[in-house]
Amino acid sequence: MGGPIVVRYAMFVLGLFIGAFGCVLMIKANLGVSPWDVFHIGLQKTFGLTIGLWSQIVGVIVIFLSFALAKIKPTFGMFLNMVCFGLFLDMFLWMDIIPEVEGIVQRVLMLLGGLLVSAVGIGMYLSPRLGAGPRDSFMLAMNERMGWSIQRVRLIIEVSVLLAGAALGGPVSVGTVLVAVLTGPLIQRTIPFWQQVMQKPYGMTEPLRHRKAS
Repeated sequence: MGGPIVVRYAMFVLGLFIGAFGCVLMIKANLGVSPWDVFHIGLQKTFGLTIGLWSQIVGVIVIFLSFALAKIKPTFGMFLNMVCFGLFLDMFLWMDIIPEVEGIVQRVLMLLGGLLVSAVGIGMYLSPRLGAGPRDSFMLAMNERMGWSIQRVRLIIEVSVLLAGAALGGPVSVGTVLVAVLTGPLIQRTIPFWQQVMQKPYGMTEPLRHRKAS
C-alpha cells in the first residue's frame, strides 16, 4: 500500500501547489478575489505579516471552531492543506514571477485564468480524499450545529468574511462576484476527471461523494 498512499499525497500536495498559483494569478489581476482571500489580504494590510501566514492563522482558528461546534476532529490532511497552501501562496508572491498587467482585457484574462487554474488544483487535492480544508470543515460544522443547509451556511460564512475583509481594506471588485459564481461549477467539472485518475491502480476504488446542499 506504500505506493498508492505516496501517489495520493503527491496528488494532494501538487493540487495545493497549483491551487495556490491560481490564487496568486487572481490577486495579481487586481480585480477582486474570493471572500476568504479578501479577508486574508485585509488582515495583511491592517496587521502586517504575509497573506499566506494569515491564511494559516485563520485556518488554525477555524479548525478549533469546527471542533468546538461539532466535534469535527482535525486530520493530518487538514493541517497539511493549511500549511502547504499558505507556504505555496507566499512562495509565489515572494518569487514575484507573475507580472503586473495594466489593460483591462489582460487583467480579466488573468483573473479567469487564475480561477480556472485554482479550480483544477482544488479538484486535484480533493480527489485523493485525504481531508477537507479547514474552511470546508467549518462549513460542515455550522451545518451540523445550526441545522441550516450547506448553501445557506456557505453564503452566511462567505458574506461575513467578505464584509470583514472589506472593512480591513481587502480588495473587493467584480472579480469577487465572478469567483463566487464560477468556482463551484468549475470545481464540479474538474473533480470527476481527477477522480478517474485516482482510481485503480492508485488506491481509489470509489468516486468521491458530494454532500447534498439541502
